[in-house]
Amino acid sequence: MNAIQLFNPAGLYDPVPNGYSHGATVEAGVRLVLLSGQGGEDQAGALRAGYAAQLRQALDNMLLALAAAGAGPEHVARLLVLVVDHDEPKLHQLGAEFDRIWGDRLKPACTLIPVPRLALDGMLVEIEATAAVPV
Repeated sequence: MNAIQLFNPAGLYDPVPNGYSHGATVEAGVRLVLLSGQGGEDQAGALRAGYAAQLRQALDNMLLALAAAGAGPEHVARLLVLVVDHDEPKLHQLGAEFDRIWGDRLKPACTLIPVPRLALDGMLVEIEATAAVPV
């Protein structure tokens, strides 16, 4: 049984083409995994060059952190994505990366927030995840 149920209620527009779900419910009796924002830094702490490379690295870092907690992308209920100088092409790149990870499945609930800057000079994207793992 999946502890997370993603949903898109009737009466709201279809968010699936934009790569997210309107909501997620999480059943009681799960272990929550709360990840700090993951950026585009490699293992040595160096930022990848450009938005696309940082986005892929941030998501790969998220997957590594999830795995360290015994979780995977199927356990992610919610994402918070912070993007410097957001525009539609960046949204499409985000959607393509979500498709790489979640394929044709419903994507987690997600909020994207355009920001003027992030913690490090040159940092272009940061992704926070909340996952629920059955116990």
